[in-house]
Amino acid sequence: MNKEKLTVLYKKYNLTKDDVFKHQHYLIITRSGIDKIQGIEGIKINYDVIKCETNFAVVKASTETLETFGSALKGETFKDGNTNSWYVMEMAEKRAMSRIVLKTCGFYELGVFGEDESEDFKRK
Repeated sequence: MNKEKLTVLYKKYNLTKDDVFKHQHYLIITRSGIDKIQGIEGIKINYDVIKCETNFAVVKASTETLETFGSALKGETFKDGNTNSWYVMEMAEKRAMSRIVLKTCGFYELGVFGEDESEDFKRK
């Protein structure tokens, strides 16, 4: 992780301690932080539903230069799935959004993830 590059990005996007936190091995940006970054950059995201079932959804997010995917699988435990929410489509969309914003702005290459990308990434 390059702390100098992260510091530059934090300042560029006006991120505060409420927008970023450390989680075990990763730095995590909250939903509000993702929204700040998207707004400052004016990132326009197109979404395509790849699959939408009762317990499983996949969404493709794309910009003019990138595309990525977000998915959600409902399960009673994390052995059974990657979310315990019944809102699987919304979870897949939020995950795809986090990924495309962070990839577009250079956070992914520094090992920073969005809090929506995993139930395990929630602030404790």
